Amino acid sequence: MKKTLLNWLALVGLAFFISACAKEPELISLAGNTMGTTYHIKLVPNAKVPKADKLQAEIDTALELVNDQMSTYRPKSELSQFNQLPLEQSIEVSADTIKVVREGMRLYQVTGGALDITLGPLVNLWGFGPDKRPTHVPTPAEIEAAKARTGIDQLSIEGNRLSKHNAMLYVDLSSIAKGFGVDKIAHVLDGYGVSGYLVEIGGELSVKGTKADGSAWRVAVEKPTSEGRAISQVIAPGTMAMATSGDYRNYYEEEGQRFTHLIDPRSGYPIKHKLASVTVMHKDCMTADGFATAMMVLGTEASLELAKREQLAIMLIEKQGEGFKVFYSDAFKPYLIGEQE
Repeated sequence: MKKTLLNWLALVGLAFFISACAKEPELISLAGNTMGTTYHIKLVPNAKVPKADKLQAEIDTALELVNDQMSTYRPKSELSQFNQLPLEQSIEVSADTIKVVREGMRLYQVTGGALDITLGPLVNLWGFGPDKRPTHVPTPAEIEAAKARTGIDQLSIEGNRLSKHNAMLYVDLSSIAKGFGVDKIAHVLDGYGVSGYLVEIGGELSVKGTKADGSAWRVAVEKPTSEGRAISQVIAPGTMAMATSGDYRNYYEEEGQRFTHLIDPRSGYPIKHKLASVTVMHKDCMTADGFATAMMVLGTEASLELAKREQLAIMLIEKQGEGFKVFYSDAFKPYLIGEQE
């Protein structure tokens, strides 16, 4: 009788274990298009999370709103309307647009001008904005004329109003708006109490918690090569956002020269140093996005100094001869998995 009872209890325990495994929530995976690129989302569902199609519709609406606020490709967006204003005019915009502009202005100061959200005229001049690619390499005179239309001091915020003090001022938030889009999706998921997710837009990420089985999310950082995809390092971000910037995807060649989309606001010319890729981790993807862009402008040594001063977790990949050398800030090393390159 005792043996029979023990066998019965064992069977009940086994059945409970199997049942528990069967009820373990599977990840919800979503994918779509936004901001001229793609997004991918994986999340651990709970009782509050709506069905996948409804959740995706909510996320798409949130991303469309960001585009309607900050896209320079949409002539009626809040930002485009501001850029079309004459001298000493202002426009009331959303709290989200104010938040992103304000962060852009802060990062300008923190990075010594390496990130400048008024860089639009130079980005357009070099053919990396809504305007078409130039038919010739810009002349020094054209570059100086475009620089005269920039200047963070020509932009001001009062309440929810943006004002320009240069009629030709053109604000471009592309360096941080994609990261902000990631933050918006994360905010939607946080609103449903999601315990674990990975959100990605065009390579910018926000990660929270763990997968359904309790294992850590793992993210691969690409080698900066235009010839296919290769992994440089695998990391475990924990609950953190991450942004990567590089000069190996968006560029063109003209008259035997290679021109990257990364423009140095201080010189007006595309960067030419050996730093090929920057990965930055921060609690906000918007801020990580901005720092990654700025560090691509600054170069290796100045970026490591900035990371130390701001206590940032960064990974730099520098072109050296036929290969690459990887640099880490001290704050980045705890996130590494396996052997470092």
